[in-house]
Amino acid sequence: MKKSNKGAQDRWKGSLQDNYGTPALKLERGKGSIVWDSDGNRYLDFLGGIATTVVGHAHPSVVSAVSHQISELSHVSNFYMHEPALKLAEILKGFTGEDSARIFFCNSGAEANEAALKLSRLTGRNRIISTEGAFHGRTIGALSLTGQSAKRTPFLPLLKNVKFLPYGDITAMERAINRKVAMVILEPIQGENGVVVPPLGYLKAVRELCDSNGVLLCIDAVQTGMGRTGSWFGYEHEGITPDIITMAKGLGGGLPLGAMIAVTPQTPRFSPGQHGSTFGGNPVSCAAGLAAIDVITKKNLLERAQKIGARIKSELSRVEGVEIVRGEGLLLGIVLHGDYSAQLVDRARENGLLLNAPHKRVIRIAPALTITDAQTGEFIKKFKLSLAQVRMEHLG
Repeated sequence: MKKSNKGAQDRWKGSLQDNYGTPALKLERGKGSIVWDSDGNRYLDFLGGIATTVVGHAHPSVVSAVSHQISELSHVSNFYMHEPALKLAEILKGFTGEDSARIFFCNSGAEANEAALKLSRLTGRNRIISTEGAFHGRTIGALSLTGQSAKRTPFLPLLKNVKFLPYGDITAMERAINRKVAMVILEPIQGENGVVVPPLGYLKAVRELCDSNGVLLCIDAVQTGMGRTGSWFGYEHEGITPDIITMAKGLGGGLPLGAMIAVTPQTPRFSPGQHGSTFGGNPVSCAAGLAAIDVITKKNLLERAQKIGARIKSELSRVEGVEIVRGEGLLLGIVLHGDYSAQLVDRARENGLLLNAPHKRVIRIAPALTITDAQTGEFIKKFKLSLAQVRMEHLG
């Protein structure tokens, strides 16, 4: 069968559901931050599997770790232990700085948030506070926590007793948090809502309100975690300790892996039989996660994420057509002056650059933390070119 993007689109339409629409490209291979499609075209990948391929495609350390692990032990049920899960749990516990932290492994961010939701029920309370614009997943429980009506409405009724407050509004939190609330769930940065950053001090103030009322604070670090913002989870700059942390995406170094971390001593813990996941903490995925963490640590990629992110912010903030560049590290939202982010994604793809438009006037970038200086320069050049072309078409 001849490989081509067009041929792959026909096959997609003939066999897959249309929940993603039909993708424009069929990617064949990748190396670092470069990928190639079925027509042989080269692209600079500045989406990174939506913040997932944190050390790039086919990183030698990940390839070696996965190959070695699958040659020894590909999967065991959760009736047995294995070294990759034990080691990864110990490392994540260390990242929290809390000896009381305990980890539950799953496969995705939605599953991690489902686990957090169930854990909050063990407080004896069932009210949850989330935020408008929040995204916590698409399963029924996680969707119930997601503050985006377009995603929620087709599947109503969802779980009751979830209240959505304006993101970043501490006054609204003061009015809503009381001793009937089980958990507040927040993203340090709202990724799917267009990389929205709350005011400095917001997370700390919410933490204090939760403490005063015996309420659990869950930080959804699915997008901000694994060093993407320049810290392991994305909340550290506020000097807080959450009761629960949820992770996924970059945690598996490109493989499916999620985690729900019960951090503080007051956080409930699951007892045998209360929760589980067949593939959660799979040995191969955990081996990939360990390899990714090793690369991030040895190459000082936390600091590098901040450095590269600062360069992109500085250079693109001065570009005509860009209103502001927001976010931290290498999770950035480029806010445009007009509602043409979708057209910009298409034009950038034609120019060999892969981007994402989570909002009609926002471009999100989440490249590998291993992005080079030269590739950063290529991104800036291609972004400027693509934006100028779209503005010319849009403005006439």
